[in-house]
Amino acid sequence: MAAPTIEAPATTTTTDSPITLTDRAAQEVRDILEQQGNPTDVSLRIYVAGGGCSGLQYGMALDENVEEGDAFFEDKAIRVVIDPMSLKYITGSVVDYVETAMGGGFKVENPNAVKACGCGSSFSTEDDESGQTLTGGCGSCGSH
Repeated sequence: MAAPTIEAPATTTTTDSPITLTDRAAQEVRDILEQQGNPTDVSLRIYVAGGGCSGLQYGMALDENVEEGDAFFEDKAIRVVIDPMSLKYITGSVVDYVETAMGGGFKVENPNAVKACGCGSSFSTEDDESGQTLTGGCGSCGSH
């Protein structure tokens, strides 16, 4: 029996993925979904929010909703949703899952980042309109 599809009238469905999941990242998402009982109506939402050591930070969450304007696509059989604002900052990125002595986590390799924090969870990019670099700083990673 095929899994139900998520339908939302004003979303953008693409066959070319604006981001790519590595095999390891896709497997980790599948493992998380399996731990939650394999819900069929859940997508991986990838987003960018203000904050972090370099001004912007990555976020990921499992989400049942596709909002108006969201880009919706599949990569390695994982449904991914990205809001329009985040999409402009992370198009072309590769999401990986890495394990270190401190534990495991998702890591984003973003070709749009002009500066990244030592902690790897935040970045800055050139603002398209002003030409200024977006920056900030929490100081929590100790790299500044």
